[in-house]
Amino acid sequence: MDDALHPRPGWTFLTNHARVLATIARDPGVRVRDIAARCLLTERAVQKIISDLETDGYLMHTRNGRTNHYEIPEGTVLRHPADAGPTVADLLATLLAVHDSGTAAQQNVQHER
Repeated sequence: MDDALHPRPGWTFLTNHARVLATIARDPGVRVRDIAARCLLTERAVQKIISDLETDGYLMHTRNGRTNHYEIPEGTVLRHPADAGPTVADLLATLLAVHDSGTAAQQNVQHER
């Protein structure tokens, strides 16, 4: 049985805040609706998370017509004292590299078929 298709209930390694921020880092022009779909959250939950991230300086946005463009400020640090050292950018770089290599591996498997 594939664990990715049948996730176990309970705790996860990443918070919803981390998932939302990683989704925005992948696509700074992404819509709240699309973030919600990718993160398996409600749009309202995503709006609250974005508000939290902006309030605490982890995210900024500019309005361009009817769309938002998000920016993650450089040099922001992880909140928990036990996580001191790496920056948010370091964490996102790792998450994005893993996501991109996973996507590339999936594309290679599909191409080989």
